[in-house]
Amino acid sequence: MKLVRLDEGFADWQGLLSLVLDAFAFMNGRIDPPSSALDLTVLSLQAKAMSEIAYALMDEEKLLGCVFCKPEPDCLYIGKLAVAPANQGKGIGRSLLNAAIACAAARGLPSLRLQTRIELLENHAVFAAWGFVKTGEHSHPGYDRVTFIEMVMML
Repeated sequence: MKLVRLDEGFADWQGLLSLVLDAFAFMNGRIDPPSSALDLTVLSLQAKAMSEIAYALMDEEKLLGCVFCKPEPDCLYIGKLAVAPANQGKGIGRSLLNAAIACAAARGLPSLRLQTRIELLENHAVFAAWGFVKTGEHSHPGYDRVTFIEMVMML
């Protein structure tokens, strides 16, 4: 397996979009509002990778997973952590998390922050096992109930 930075040299944006959509498909019909992943296009995903710090884990030419990292003043926000369904449970997500940890450390950031939907209890458990702690509950605009939680990992 090889970790690659998603930059101008990366070519398989359609494959990456398919990976994200496949990885997030289990949320369809389970979360409200629907995942922002459904709004991604090849061009918007490429623009996201160029404006953030994004990595993919690959086996030869096969995409296994990805993570997008956005430096903030006091932490590194991680989003669109996605692992191809056939490769889930094999340590790919943890490897991508390690890339995010290294990214934060290289920038002198003391923590990682993420958001996960309130309905996805299995994600809460995985992130907690990785060392994240719930720090807040929030609502999407227009919702009068909690729709997502925020979690932080101190480095």
